[in-house]
Amino acid sequence: MATSQNAMQPTEVDPREFIATVDHAVRRADAERLLTIMGGVTGERPVMWGPSIIGFGSYHYVYASGRQGDAPAAGFSPRKAHLVVYLLGGLEERYAEQLAQLGPYKAGKSCLYLKKLEDVDETVLRFLIKDSFDFIKAEFPDEA
Repeated sequence: MATSQNAMQPTEVDPREFIATVDHAVRRADAERLLTIMGGVTGERPVMWGPSIIGFGSYHYVYASGRQGDAPAAGFSPRKAHLVVYLLGGLEERYAEQLAQLGPYKAGKSCLYLKKLEDVDETVLRFLIKDSFDFIKAEFPDEA
């Protein structure tokens, strides 16, 4: 089976130090808040993955092509334009009802793009994080 090196690897960088470097004040404050939310929901400590993703827990994946690697089971990144929350793929299909209640967002395959945490329903966000995290950990037990 082919193995390729995943560019996203855990690092020794302190996530709080990374957050302190975020220029955008709202994005920085939201990242500090999301650090607390995700840590509480997942029960995992935050770990930097690559230069800009803060992950909680991990899992090992293997694609049909043979490509494999490790990834955070849940995570986020305070990007310039959005706070990006990384969850389970297929968000809009799996969580249509909850996303309708979340508040303003954009979605990618496995990403929620949020402008400000204060604009979204935190209870719904916590549900999305927990359900996605629990599903990933159940699908990939004792991996990574």
